[in-house]
Amino acid sequence: MLKKFGYLLKTMRPRQWPKNVFVLAALVFDQQLFVLPSLLRTLAALGLFCLVSSLVYIINDLADIESDQQHPTKRHRPLAAGLLPKSWAVTAAIILALTTLPASFLLSTGFGLVITGYLILMVTYSFWLKNIVLLDVIVIAIGFVLRVASGLTVIVTHQFSPWLFLATTFLALFIALGKRRSEIALLETSAVSHRKVLQGYSLALIDQLLIVVISTTLMTYCLYTFSSITGYYDMMLTIPFVIYALFRYLYLLHAGTLGGAPEEMILTDRPFQLSVLLWALTVILLLYVF
Repeated sequence: MLKKFGYLLKTMRPRQWPKNVFVLAALVFDQQLFVLPSLLRTLAALGLFCLVSSLVYIINDLADIESDQQHPTKRHRPLAAGLLPKSWAVTAAIILALTTLPASFLLSTGFGLVITGYLILMVTYSFWLKNIVLLDVIVIAIGFVLRVASGLTVIVTHQFSPWLFLATTFLALFIALGKRRSEIALLETSAVSHRKVLQGYSLALIDQLLIVVISTTLMTYCLYTFSSITGYYDMMLTIPFVIYALFRYLYLLHAGTLGGAPEEMILTDRPFQLSVLLWALTVILLLYVF
């Protein structure tokens, strides 16, 4: 019994929860990190978003059991490996849906609508949109934008820059395209049997798209720093860390060290972790100290 709960927790993918840190963007960049009511509401939103994202992962694993069994690493997932009964996964999905959605609306009507929209979008992605070339990665990017938007719905913001929405969009596209590249490089000729949409991609195409997206990511982030709410150009000091993190991600993609899940890099790659940490510390110092 305990093992099954462990397999269920693994299926919920808590290792992926760091991606939901984008919910904190409105709180941090609107300079409300130390405003207790805003902090508590945002942390509640973050917790609920983590649970809803776990619900999406369960649904996705239920939908992809057969294809995951053909994947060299995903075949070890509890559902694909037969370690977790489907009935357990279905029951957990129903419980999460019946608890997190009402709680989201109790926190904020706007937050509830964003969470519901995210859930509908991701479920549609799991069963249909993930098979449409280019639209699949765009949907993933929209999911990250909705994370940022959810943080805006639970607090009253005054100075949040729209440039951060664009930067988030292109950053998410960059990560999603990187995942597609890793899958093609890892699976080679069997890529299509795992994920049908990979038939429409090639390494050459993805590399061209990555060049475009990394450029726009840097451009939009730089434009944010130029119009920073500090009233000066101090936030430009964070640009080198962003450049290094993006370049490091691209380097690891081409080095072939990320496997099929480059989004987990933040949990394993020390140089990338250090660049993100230094970026975060610099942002906090510039927005809250100097």
